[in-house]
Amino acid sequence: MRFHLTSEQVAIQDAVRGTLADCWGLAQLHRFADGDADFDAPSWQALMALGIGGLALPEAVGGADLGLLDAALVCEVAGEAAAPGPLIGQIVTAIAVAASSNAAARALLPELAAGTRVATLALDAAPVPCARAADLFLADDGTGGLRLIEAGAGVEIEALAATDRTRPVSQVRFAPEATSHALFSAGDPAVQRIRDAALVLIAADALGGARHCTDQSVEYARTREQFGQPIGKFQGLKHQLAHMALDVEPARALVWYAAYAWDSRLDEAPRSAALAKAHLCDVFTRTTRAAIAAHGGIGYTWEHGLNYWFRRALHNRAWLGGPALHRARAAELAGW
Repeated sequence: MRFHLTSEQVAIQDAVRGTLADCWGLAQLHRFADGDADFDAPSWQALMALGIGGLALPEAVGGADLGLLDAALVCEVAGEAAAPGPLIGQIVTAIAVAASSNAAARALLPELAAGTRVATLALDAAPVPCARAADLFLADDGTGGLRLIEAGAGVEIEALAATDRTRPVSQVRFAPEATSHALFSAGDPAVQRIRDAALVLIAADALGGARHCTDQSVEYARTREQFGQPIGKFQGLKHQLAHMALDVEPARALVWYAAYAWDSRLDEAPRSAALAKAHLCDVFTRTTRAAIAAHGGIGYTWEHGLNYWFRRALHNRAWLGGPALHRARAAELAGW
């Protein structure tokens, strides 16, 4: 295992970071949050033009034939920018369909890779991100398996008031007449493997968001002055920023290892995915709270924007199960 990113992986992150800097700044985020849409087409198209939809797909269907670690690096940058769109759903759905033997579902892989078919996660009866814009839903089959459902007849979508203003959610119900493609039946090891991939990518998004809030707090402490000097010189704030950095940076290895273990099909991959989801979502929540406090009064204002990352942290924490659930699973997998 490498302990640093390759030059190609660094280039992937730089490309995604540069693209989002061009199309998704704070002004765009404010406009999106103030609107009633659940999807931002320009930023989605810009990201899909980089090949992110097919990052973990075989080259034969238009993919880049990379792994979950590379996808996690992309989601990390998306978390930094509080990027909209069902990026995690797109990547995980593509992985699930590519691993299945359903010919009708696999025929959709080129469109998933290109991002012209938008996919989202509809698991565990939880609110579904970006459902109104989705063409495909990766969903439970009611017996413990996974299926791919196409938008249209038999799919009922009800928009909900969302905590996360960057990825608005809806309640989605699937009627028997919905067009559905069975991917994996109950008991198939692939079901949990796909779910673990989603956990790792949520953890990566949380890592990126936590790092952004830490960096933003440090920069603010360097430039904001009180009593004739930068507030970063005050011992209390120094300690707070140090604790934030010590919380975030060691967690990076946990995410990267979980993705590596998943790619390598290591025995500890399921437990690593559970631990990454549990720990990083806690770190993200703590860091956003600390960042708002470090900014003082301005941190609580809508205009400053830190609330977007705090709200995203709360969504990530609850999505596909909270930290307690995944720590209990990790303990069980360890035989405790």
